[in-house]
Amino acid sequence: MTRETLQAKWDARHGDPDKQPGVAEVLAWNRHLLPETGRALELACGLGGNALLLAEQGLDVTAWDLSPVAIARLRAMAEGRGLHNLSAEVRDIEQEPPPPERFDVIVVSYYLDRALAPRIIEALRPGGLLFYQTFTRIAVGSEGPSNPDFRLGDNELLQLFSGLKLRVYREENRLGDLAQGTRDLAMLVAERP
Repeated sequence: MTRETLQAKWDARHGDPDKQPGVAEVLAWNRHLLPETGRALELACGLGGNALLLAEQGLDVTAWDLSPVAIARLRAMAEGRGLHNLSAEVRDIEQEPPPPERFDVIVVSYYLDRALAPRIIEALRPGGLLFYQTFTRIAVGSEGPSNPDFRLGDNELLQLFSGLKLRVYREENRLGDLAQGTRDLAMLVAERP
């Protein structure tokens, strides 16, 4: 898929006025681990629900996405909430990954580019936290991408970020009562040594 085709796909999805930003469970459930101050980045932010939460927590936030439509909506929401500590930019993170040792917090939700994992680790400052959540191949429901390349293998998220110190991990697979819990997702909070 070309960059233009991909951008058009996400512009159409984020242009739906009924679609509202959400906060990833990995961040919502573990927000108590956030530092009181610092620089945060939401990669592939979409409508920026995580970026908005981080800015409301008092962090200086940068949010990047390929979709100009998503970024325009995020900027409008941030301005409407008086969040002047949130900067949203159109950026192709595969072509322009984050610079080294720039961020105290990085959040990635529902985006997977395995080749970026080392760059994400490098972009954290020592002691910085990564909050990551995305779909797994072993699934109970039908939500998420149909292409298995965009889903994690069993415990793959642990392997991708093995250079970090694990703080929180959740991947339930198909164990126990499938009607309960957090299915189809892997979630990680990890700290750069």
